[in-house]
Amino acid sequence: MSKVETGADVGRGSRPLSPHLQVYRPQITSVMSAFHRITGVGNSIGALLVAWWFIAAAVGEGAFGFIDGLMTSWLGHVVLLGFTFSVCYHLCNGLRHLLWDAGYGFELDQVKTTGIVALGAAGLMAVGLLLVGWLN
Repeated sequence: MSKVETGADVGRGSRPLSPHLQVYRPQITSVMSAFHRITGVGNSIGALLVAWWFIAAAVGEGAFGFIDGLMTSWLGHVVLLGFTFSVCYHLCNGLRHLLWDAGYGFELDQVKTTGIVALGAAGLMAVGLLLVGWLN
């Protein structure tokens, strides 16, 4: 078959079929969008871990001892820190998306400012929650 008969690769040469990460420079909107999706998956995994923890507490001492030992270890604390930040970031960026859904904040300077505010607020919320948990 000739190229004309297939129709798929006529005159394309070695160009990519669509734009990808090698073509575009990362911008705050693209990075925060990707991070929002990643934190959504992380929140699902974290929720499963917390559910496992609660179910193990209901099952008995043996099951609870294992997961409690895991979650209260240094590695568990790192996972819980990441989960806490993930929930806070997802919440703050979700509020930012709600503003967009209402028709506000589409100017380039507003997009950058709200992105930085969402990231900073998520960090402050996560640190605040961890301090409250640590102090109690």
